[in-house]
Amino acid sequence: MAIIQFPKHIKWGTATASFQIEGAAAEDGRTPSIWDTFARTPGKVRNGDNGDVACDSYHRYEEDVQLIKELGSDIYRFSVSWSRVFPEGRGKANEKGVQYYHKLVDELLKHGIEPMCTLYHWDLPQVLQDQGGWDNRETITAFEEYASFMFKEFNGKVKRWLTINEPWCASFLSNYIGEHAPGNQNLQLATDIGHHLMVAHGRAVKLFRELGIEGEIGYAPNVTWYDPFSTKQEDVDAAKRGNGWNLEWFFDPVFKGSYPEFLLDWFAQKGAKPTILEGDMEDISQPIDFLGINYYTGNVVRYKKDSGLLDFEEIDFNYRRTDIGWPIYPEGFYKVLMAISEQYGQTPIYITENGSCYNDEVEHGRVKDEGRIAYLKQHLAALQQSIDSGVNIQGYLTWSLLDNFEWAFGYSMRFGIVHVDFNTLERTKKDSYLWLKQTISNGWFEL
Repeated sequence: MAIIQFPKHIKWGTATASFQIEGAAAEDGRTPSIWDTFARTPGKVRNGDNGDVACDSYHRYEEDVQLIKELGSDIYRFSVSWSRVFPEGRGKANEKGVQYYHKLVDELLKHGIEPMCTLYHWDLPQVLQDQGGWDNRETITAFEEYASFMFKEFNGKVKRWLTINEPWCASFLSNYIGEHAPGNQNLQLATDIGHHLMVAHGRAVKLFRELGIEGEIGYAPNVTWYDPFSTKQEDVDAAKRGNGWNLEWFFDPVFKGSYPEFLLDWFAQKGAKPTILEGDMEDISQPIDFLGINYYTGNVVRYKKDSGLLDFEEIDFNYRRTDIGWPIYPEGFYKVLMAISEQYGQTPIYITENGSCYNDEVEHGRVKDEGRIAYLKQHLAALQQSIDSGVNIQGYLTWSLLDNFEWAFGYSMRFGIVHVDFNTLERTKKDSYLWLKQTISNGWFEL
């Protein structure tokens, strides 16, 4: 048995997103987001599920904060429902919506838990989508107004901010692959939306500085890791494209002020390139204080002509998979963190999402989710490996606190360390919750 010991400075916590847990979809002035619309489009979300009730955290936030406290969390990452705060997307703020987030933040602070606020976790107000959504540069301006309001409203209470969650998902998965809201399938559209999201991120960072807001700001890209099947150049290049689509495409503009040439060339061959206006790259490349990193999975790939956008196929080495079907690839977690450190320097990193889907149910008052515990052990060991190798890791937040609305999978996939009965909304701590609580308390675990 090996002991994995964590440095004392590491902050621990867990994470959620507004649309996935809040419910209260039409209460207190909130208007529909693109996910409300998408969920009501037949065939888009499994079982026709929607976010109307979700985990009802809007009404049960005190109970949920108690769970966060009992876990031993230093930090809780949550996101704000833009259309709860600005029902028209911009203009006049909705006081009842704003007060909900004040109550949540105050409850966290009362229990000594640091709030980490994500401004955009995919739930764009539908009223802005009706005007072109993220393809319309006016949405960037609307996001600036929303961000400015939130910064000023919560200055001194929220001291760690994330602008955009997983821009790859909000652009390519949502507007090229079409799996997420609003469900478009157009590469040029997705490329432009990805660019606009990053401009919005950069302008929010600039505002944060100009307003003199107390605290730190960053963003939370999702990353994966692809290893080449062989040393053949075509396999090496295929893996590079796979990693680059998640990594360099959304990191280079922030840290280097440009998009990666090899992918610009590749997308150009596919008939797509970002529409960049003067000043955009300067806006995007505003210095950030920290990076949020979301990691779940990886794989081995090899070149295969005309196979998807990137001309590669994943090779199934019969890896164990979580219940959502994603390979368990902890070595990719270490490799991607090393790559980020080597390519972009020693920016402080918080793991803002890392977790697994296991659909274990309550039996005799207990949820024995051994698979999730094994996943956490493997990935926390890889995290410590990266720390020992010099990566500037400051914190680890597991996804997710609660079983919740898992986007296009509806309520069929469970990522929580707390089980939610979606009929009664009863919360039950899983074995993984208890294991993580012990690990946080000890600062170490046995591998």
